Amino acid sequence: MTQSRLLHITPETHHVQIDLVYATDRNFTGKPIYRAQHCLLLEPAEAALRRAVAIARSIGMTLKIFDAYRPPQAQKVLWDFLPDPTFIAELGRGSNHSRGTAIDLTLVDDAGRELDMGTGFDAMVVESEHFHDGLPEHVQRNRTLLLGVMHGAGFTHIKSEWWHYELPGSRELALIDNEDSGPLRLM
Repeated sequence: MTQSRLLHITPETHHVQIDLVYATDRNFTGKPIYRAQHCLLLEPAEAALRRAVAIARSIGMTLKIFDAYRPPQAQKVLWDFLPDPTFIAELGRGSNHSRGTAIDLTLVDDAGRELDMGTGFDAMVVESEHFHDGLPEHVQRNRTLLLGVMHGAGFTHIKSEWWHYELPGSRELALIDNEDSGPLRLM
């Protein structure tokens, strides 16, 4: 995968819902990290997102995005708040969000309701694991549905977060610094 440019993701251009929680206080830090809601992905991730949108639409679902590109400076804010490598990529390693190749999202049904995934987005608990034992059947079905949509589009998942998907081979790419990200600025 070669480095390319960040592209804007909007409801109008991508047929998704966007609720970038890090631009609000509705995230695990309790404070906004971004000043504005600008959803960005690297070109190959944006192409995979388009495939995921088409797959979701074919089953009557819509994708709702909670986070996409995340500047390294924002990653540092998250790490400083919760230095737990189970849920937050260590600064030396860098997050694939900071490479523009990771996305946090869920599925929304045709009535506009988020599917029940058993925990909220950003719940830094063991129950957030994709295949956590003891989840109700409907929750595991919903998580597996999201997994199928995203894997079908070319993304892979990480064990600890049902909402996190990324392109394979992302670690080969360099981090994209905030100065290169245009309108996405930290608080």
